Amino acid sequence: MVPLVAARAAPPPVPSTERRTPAAARPTTIACLRIPFAPISFPLRTGHCPTWQPSSQLRNTLAGEHTRTAEGAVATMLCHLPYRRRMPTSQSRPQRSATTKTKTPPAFSRDLKLEALAKSCTRFLTGNGIRSADELLATIPPGTEVDNYGIGGPVTELEVEVASLLGKQAALFFPTGTMAQQATLRVHADRRSSRSVAFHPACHMETNEERGYQRLHGLFGIPVGPRDEPLSIASLGQVREPIAALLLELPQRALGGTLPSWTELVAQVGWARDHGAAVHLDGARLWESTPSYKARHRKSIADIAGLFDTVYVSFYKGLGGIAGCCVAGDTDVIEELSVWRTRHGGRAFGLWPYAASSLSALRTRLPRMPAYYRHALAIATAIRDVPGIDVLPDPIQSPMMHLRLSVSLDEFRERTVQIARSDKVWMFSRAWASLGPNLQEFELSVGDATLKLSPDQIRELFVRLTGGSGRRSVSRR
Repeated sequence: MVPLVAARAAPPPVPSTERRTPAAARPTTIACLRIPFAPISFPLRTGHCPTWQPSSQLRNTLAGEHTRTAEGAVATMLCHLPYRRRMPTSQSRPQRSATTKTKTPPAFSRDLKLEALAKSCTRFLTGNGIRSADELLATIPPGTEVDNYGIGGPVTELEVEVASLLGKQAALFFPTGTMAQQATLRVHADRRSSRSVAFHPACHMETNEERGYQRLHGLFGIPVGPRDEPLSIASLGQVREPIAALLLELPQRALGGTLPSWTELVAQVGWARDHGAAVHLDGARLWESTPSYKARHRKSIADIAGLFDTVYVSFYKGLGGIAGCCVAGDTDVIEELSVWRTRHGGRAFGLWPYAASSLSALRTRLPRMPAYYRHALAIATAIRDVPGIDVLPDPIQSPMMHLRLSVSLDEFRERTVQIARSDKVWMFSRAWASLGPNLQEFELSVGDATLKLSPDQIRELFVRLTGGSGRRSVSRR
């Protein structure tokens, strides 16, 4: 039981000639619980705490004139309690005058001026370009049925299609990948004796989710191998403790879309099996992995997914849907995962807009992945010898790559703006990472918009972006 540490003292004795106040109308006692970081206040009726008496010093203080209201009692007690952080009251909270103006900063990492300039462009270097709300809503076919809390309509249709595509027994739709993967690893951990999960140090769960797997699910992360190198069977051999699950990402986005060879991938999965761990695939860009494995190893998407116990796939990244994802696996795992989706608040009344858009994007762009991959190979060949540019990885292994440019951030911004204004071509909104004053890393993902620019045109754009001698306008084909 949490100890009671403070309460308002009983009121002064009432003269016998006065009539006592009924219990229902007596003053409210305010009590605080000792918890880390902040107090919680709740009402207790006077006389309901017979086992605790305040010190004489605190009793005298609480009996002051300013404690005759509940608010005054709270303010007084808080100043006597050694909490690390105290909740502000109306007396301690700074007052803001009616004429004070509050400045609301723009959303994190957004440059509104650059965004406005980008929207004015007609051609785009990366992905599927900048799309309006009308264009995104157009991915929902007319006459789409609606679901009811994730049952029926395009939600069920999408789940059945994804399960079949990946060769799994069942699939479950989630509104976000953060929710989906944390819940999936929780299910794997609950079925095993370990709470530890192994993954690459640059995986999304470790770098972009505020360690929700730890704070929400009590899981412990074990980063495996160097951050700037692909996860390997040699690095897994250094893990010395039991794990519940091994998380693998295909392709590894932070490394420019790197993919392991089929032999290496099978070895990593085999290591997890030998150690009694589940194997989960972060396949946010699994669709982009298929052309390379098909060309190099003659493996289908079902062959890739068949190595894993559970597979997460996204519909808005390379495919360009509005939002949403699926996790596929055995029926009993998916049924348990459905409970965690509800606990996370992901079982919304209507998921049909996201599922319908996802279905359209899946059917439209998955067949285009080989064309994206071939175009990416041609782009890498065209720009590889441009001074001041490094292509990572080399050779590229998926329809994406990272490019390191010898340019400062100020030079990048100035030249990006010049190209946008003169050619109506938008290149990048920001660097993926700034590696030094004159070295920036960018991510180039190939999509529908990229296909509209030839490799020679893209080469010319990068010559200008790095400050080379080329100054020709990039004409339309």
